[in-house]
Amino acid sequence: MIGVLNKLLKRSRRGKDGSIVLDSARKVTGGKTRTRVVMTMAVFLGIYVAITGRLVWFGFQGPTDSGPPPSRVTASRPDIVDRNGEVLATDIKTSSLFAEPRHIVDADEAIEKLATVLPEIDYEQTYKKLKSGAGFVWLQRQLTPKQQSEIMQLGVPGIGFRTEKRRFYPAGETASYIVGLTNIDNQGISGMEKYIDDQGLADLQLSGLAVAKDLKPVKLSIDLRVQHIVRNVVAEAMEKYHAIAAGGVVLNIKTGEVVAMASVPDFDPNNPYNAQDKDRLNRMSAGLYEMGSTFKSFTTAMALDSGKVTMESKFDASRPITIGRQTIRDFHGKGRVLSVPEVFIYSSNIGSAKEADVVGIEGHREFLHRLGVLEKMKTELPEVAKPTEPKVWKKVHSITAAFGHGVSTTPLQTAVGCAALMNGGFLIEPTFLTRSADQAMEVAKRVVSEKTVEGMRYLYTLNAEKGSGKNARVPGYRVGGKTGTAEKVVNGRYSKDVRFNAFVAAFPMDDPQYIVLTIIDEPKPEMPGRGATAGSNAAPMVANIIRRAAPMLGVKPDFGQENAATLVSY
Repeated sequence: MIGVLNKLLKRSRRGKDGSIVLDSARKVTGGKTRTRVVMTMAVFLGIYVAITGRLVWFGFQGPTDSGPPPSRVTASRPDIVDRNGEVLATDIKTSSLFAEPRHIVDADEAIEKLATVLPEIDYEQTYKKLKSGAGFVWLQRQLTPKQQSEIMQLGVPGIGFRTEKRRFYPAGETASYIVGLTNIDNQGISGMEKYIDDQGLADLQLSGLAVAKDLKPVKLSIDLRVQHIVRNVVAEAMEKYHAIAAGGVVLNIKTGEVVAMASVPDFDPNNPYNAQDKDRLNRMSAGLYEMGSTFKSFTTAMALDSGKVTMESKFDASRPITIGRQTIRDFHGKGRVLSVPEVFIYSSNIGSAKEADVVGIEGHREFLHRLGVLEKMKTELPEVAKPTEPKVWKKVHSITAAFGHGVSTTPLQTAVGCAALMNGGFLIEPTFLTRSADQAMEVAKRVVSEKTVEGMRYLYTLNAEKGSGKNARVPGYRVGGKTGTAEKVVNGRYSKDVRFNAFVAAFPMDDPQYIVLTIIDEPKPEMPGRGATAGSNAAPMVANIIRRAAPMLGVKPDFGQENAATLVSY
């Protein structure tokens, strides 16, 4: 530009003879030319200054939403392991597919190529993303290595991959309800995964301090070997008895540790496509049921602990009880006066109702709350249901609650309450984290006397020998327990053909260490003509669990000692 200016100036100063002659016309023309040149230079200079200023401004700006999100160290999570160190959940690296719509040449062609690798891709939604003109959009999160490799070979311009962290569960569905789930952003949304977030991990992630190498594994009370056995037994029982659901729990009586707990149907946390289905519910802690005759454990313990009833007490069960519109009958009534042990082993509804009547309505309600079966359970697992009971207790409510109807609680709470009747009389809140017996006693609360515990151990043992618990016996392991066959409400009325069955057991009965409780929802007879009571399905489930799991729990069999040897007279 300066060269052009010099050339113009030179021409304006030459005359015809070569001398420098400037007339008025040339002065005017030369002045205009100089003005144009100066203005042109000023315009270009202004443009360059503006561009330079804009570049400097961009240099001081932070990242915007138009690009890919920053790498998130906060997505890291601690491993979850069982009590023996076996990994139940861990982080793995995975690739996610993104696109830069501004660089997409042909959206239709890009989608057609991607669909060859990702057939489930939503064409309409993806097309809108690719035509949005945005700087960055996610197309598919958490690809498999094979999918990533095949997409790279497509050669689609404007797409790329980001490395993220994904949760992997080596045990699959075995402990799915306990371990829980994370969402697409690796945040806990259920089970112990959510509990870990609620204990401070989520805050660490937000602050950027959740670095993988600094996160210690979270050790659960679960024994993966026993967990596998329980899950296998309940899954087979659900199929064998054509039930809609089944479940089981193994609880350490001395520590309150949940050693194993399973509920089926369940889901695979590595592919939880059906985790939100209506039938996918952790029935052991989040399901509410009328627990049937298992509640007679509490009724009898309550009567004995009150001091108003002893083992020698008698109750007339010769005739049904009529109260209001309800008539209370025995399933297999003896039609005579029964002793307390007979009320228990014959599972007499009439006898249990009269035991509750001795204690009284308020005393009955207070006892069930004392044992925690009508309180919302306190434990680490987020999925816990609140038990239900009548707002105002009347005599009919106390009578029906005596044999497990009219009030609803969770199977896990039933197991915890029964543990208190076996461990010396202490209520210990359940935990899914490891805990010693000394630590458990620091939070334990006495709820019944040692004398009551002795009586209940005797009755559990007697019921396995002579009552409805025969099918739960395992040679060498001295099992005792109580059945529960509850009619379910159908269209507002109790149905004789639709049942919820349970069996609660303790072993070894000379010094109980573990509670095993199984449930089976709406079971059918194994064969035509056979019954579908708890003694025929829930009790054998308990036996199968104890037979396989007891050696792993460190309980040694004693084949020289029979259950009857532990019976004492009262």
